[in-house]
Amino acid sequence: MFVKICGLSTAETVATAVGSGADAVGFVLTRSPRQVTPDTARRLAGAVPPHVLTVAVVAGTDIATVRELVRDTGLRALQLHGDYTREDFAAVADLGLTLIRAVSYDAPDLRIGAYGEDLLLVDATEPGSGGAWDYALLRERGLGDGWILAGGLGVGTVTDAIRLSGAGGVDVSSGVESARGVKSETLIREFIAAARKAG
Repeated sequence: MFVKICGLSTAETVATAVGSGADAVGFVLTRSPRQVTPDTARRLAGAVPPHVLTVAVVAGTDIATVRELVRDTGLRALQLHGDYTREDFAAVADLGLTLIRAVSYDAPDLRIGAYGEDLLLVDATEPGSGGAWDYALLRERGLGDGWILAGGLGVGTVTDAIRLSGAGGVDVSSGVESARGVKSETLIREFIAAARKAG
């Protein structure tokens, strides 16, 4: 089970995620309550061992700016949320990063690799809202391996969500927060343990 903790902003929560066995940690570089500066992302990612993927998370930003953000942070993966096109993905393919395409569960092109991405992240219609939805819809889509479930996940929901959806990975942000944009080290540890046990 691939586990990503997203929207991290402090050295303590990054260390907790890594120490608890996260496979990836995400840093939001565009407008959000969880946004960090490129300098902060670079500093936080500098303490992450090579076996844990450091992910630049962007939405609604033009590709030229995305390329600058990736260069400035030195992160090893790029997660594009929203209305990015195949051409946009092709325009960042030369960066040598793991590419993650993040889309809502009702997206028309719900296939891994359809845009040249390495991983497909399937989220609720409002990413970061914490809203749950019918995860069983994804099992019916037959997505195969290499896709990650997000949206409405937390310590109390991740086990059923994995079982219902058949996901090979999970991504959480608001589900491990004590307040909007504030991560809880306890919830991070508990979420990773629950996801590992379920998967």
